[in-house]
Amino acid sequence: MRKILVVDDNQTNLRVINTQLADDYYVALAASGEQALRICATEKPDLILLDVFMPGMDGFETLRQIKTNAQLIGIPVIFLTGSNEIGVEVKGLSLGARDFLTKPVEKSVLIHRINLHLRFASYQTNLEKMVQELSDTIAVSFAEMIEYRDESTGGHVTRTGRLVGMLGAKLIEMGAFSEELTPEALEMMKRAAPLHDIGKIAISDRILLKPDRLDDGEFAVMKRHALLGAEILQNMYQRMPTQRCLHYASLIAASHHERYDGKGYPAGLAGGDIPLCGRIMAVADVYDALTDDRVYRKGMSRLEARNIILEGRGLNFDPLVVDAFAALSRELTGED
Repeated sequence: MRKILVVDDNQTNLRVINTQLADDYYVALAASGEQALRICATEKPDLILLDVFMPGMDGFETLRQIKTNAQLIGIPVIFLTGSNEIGVEVKGLSLGARDFLTKPVEKSVLIHRINLHLRFASYQTNLEKMVQELSDTIAVSFAEMIEYRDESTGGHVTRTGRLVGMLGAKLIEMGAFSEELTPEALEMMKRAAPLHDIGKIAISDRILLKPDRLDDGEFAVMKRHALLGAEILQNMYQRMPTQRCLHYASLIAASHHERYDGKGYPAGLAGGDIPLCGRIMAVADVYDALTDDRVYRKGMSRLEARNIILEGRGLNFDPLVVDAFAALSRELTGED
């Protein structure tokens, strides 16, 4: 049953609307904007009926608060008002309200408007999901095309994406980086991770496919892929600013070869100056690269690779990210 939150400081209005909707929806009632936000924090509604004029936090401010919350921004809000002033409606619509209804509202009209906006919200959510899935599929496919230039077995981009997700989830469980590592941020990182080596598209096959160790000059060229990838992705983000995962992808591309002790490349960043997404990606990238066969070497065992990651704690890698990796060791290697 869909959940409708009704917000009105008038108890009579709350009782009337509750009676009108109770047979078709689960109805939550709030007598103020503050109470409405508290309810939204614990039980996200599918639609909000919001009174405009209330003491304390009015409907306009309540709507502003809703639209600044990433978890709530997509909820359709219908304003309820006894005012016929055009300025009230214009202000509400400019703040993101979907519709206006004048009180008292006839039951059939109210239910029709609610169903209309619920259907539209569902359509919009499904469309956005389809677009995101298509975008992610294209991005991963493009990254795999680049990977096939220098990987003998393939699958690196998808495996590292999964490992970034696992490490991030474990860090959240540990309570690490709580201000920065939100579930929403982690989702962006997972979507961005497959693009970490996109800059290799600009590196010649002579270097990418060399079966022997690179000399200093060749390695200097290879290291350029980090900045090249970041530039490519940042340019894409500027063209598509709604695709926030491209911002994370640019940060990851630029920083996943930095070292926690400052001895990495391309900028020699250290510690917390390295973006968190890059610090997580570094562990995922190195672990998978060590266990994967390459043109110049055979992959090592998962246990050997695990030990290298643990030895790099505080040197190559962020200590807390390594701790999360260690906590996942049984799942990754089958060893305690």
